[in-house]
Amino acid sequence: MKNPLHYIQEKPHRTKQILGITNDQFRDLLRQAEMHHQHLQAEIEANKIRRNQKGGGRKPKLQIIEEICLSLFDLRQMPTFEVLGLHFGISKTEANDTFHYWLRILRKILPASLLEQVKEHDSEHAIAIELLTEFQLIVDSMEQPRERPSDQKEQKEYFSGKKRQHTFKNQFVTLPKGKGIVDVEVGEKGPTSDVSLFREQQEKFDTNQMFEGDKAYQGGKNISTPQKKPRKGELTEEQKTRNKEFSSKRIFIEHVIRLVKIFRVAQQRFPLQSRAYEQVILTICGLVRLRIGALVLPFLSIL
Repeated sequence: MKNPLHYIQEKPHRTKQILGITNDQFRDLLRQAEMHHQHLQAEIEANKIRRNQKGGGRKPKLQIIEEICLSLFDLRQMPTFEVLGLHFGISKTEANDTFHYWLRILRKILPASLLEQVKEHDSEHAIAIELLTEFQLIVDSMEQPRERPSDQKEQKEYFSGKKRQHTFKNQFVTLPKGKGIVDVEVGEKGPTSDVSLFREQQEKFDTNQMFEGDKAYQGGKNISTPQKKPRKGELTEEQKTRNKEFSSKRIFIEHVIRLVKIFRVAQQRFPLQSRAYEQVILTICGLVRLRIGALVLPFLSIL
């Protein structure tokens, strides 16, 4: 079975289809991830009580570039860990451990949204919140199937009548034309209404911030929605035209959500333990920002 890294080295133009990002973006991400890895290993070494001589012990089977490729390949293609191990010539246990190790690092260097990227810098955060008021942001949500919880109470909390299964709900706020993910809420309970989740998410923004949403957000504050057909009535031609124009502006957030869903781990029933859901989806949001050019690496220091 061919190693995916060898394949994209032979055909770099296929990197986006295999890993979800371009070859140049993969190389930039590799440099940042390796820096964080070295910093993390230095911290571990400094606190380690050594029994063996430095450099002893079992050598890793994969190079760092292969390990990072393995993690991205898993997010994009969602094989089982046994199949993932076969692709890279390691055991399923080692594939599992490698994926989760690098997932933590990728999550650190790939902020999932603009607000997350600036949240640790008060001045930048304040400027971003103010600048965003110049735009009418777009909001929408998606649901993803999850495993049926073993606890009966939890089953009821996560059962979505709309999807007829247990789901997680994620809500996105994007810039006009889908030019960037401004904020994202991940791993909410499937039955939570869109407008209720929006009211909570809205607290992160300026009180004058305007939004656009679909009919599920009717009743929300500072949000424009399509004209709803009256009960036992019909929309006028003018209202239908306005709704069509409104939808043509909102379609861009659907494109952003589609990019999230090209990573199969975010599309099908979530295959990992539910406690890993937030970390996985937020990492994917960071990869989508990198893919569309809303996030440029390097953007921070590891120190």
